[in-house]
Amino acid sequence: MHSERPHSVSVAGVIVNDADQALLIQRRDNGHWEPPGGVVEPGETIVEALRREVREETGITIAPDAELTGVYKNMTRLIVSLVFRCTATEGAPTTGEETRALRWVSRDEVDQLADEAYAIRVTDALDHASPPAVRAHDGVKLV
Repeated sequence: MHSERPHSVSVAGVIVNDADQALLIQRRDNGHWEPPGGVVEPGETIVEALRREVREETGITIAPDAELTGVYKNMTRLIVSLVFRCTATEGAPTTGEETRALRWVSRDEVDQLADEAYAIRVTDALDHASPPAVRAHDGVKLV
């Protein structure tokens, strides 16, 4: 039995539009481009956390039937992320407290903007990875 700190669980939503583009946010805290998401809070279901995080970071409400497309472990920070392909039901992309900028990106553009560890989440979602992809990374690169 290891006495190391426990893992945390996070969720991220890859919102896909009719042009098969994904919505990325640029985080205020580190300037990185990635799909909207964050930590699942105590007492919150995975879907509740996904809907809350996407709404907080983009202003968009997503449909409740999100599709799990990948499970990713950050080996450095001990975070397990569940990533879902989503569709928007209402709202328009809006910056906020945690979001500096938002951009709809094509499959080719995601690799130019996001680190490999986050770009793969978007491409797995665009590909409807089924069964869901299971990958590990160090925070930047896949391992």
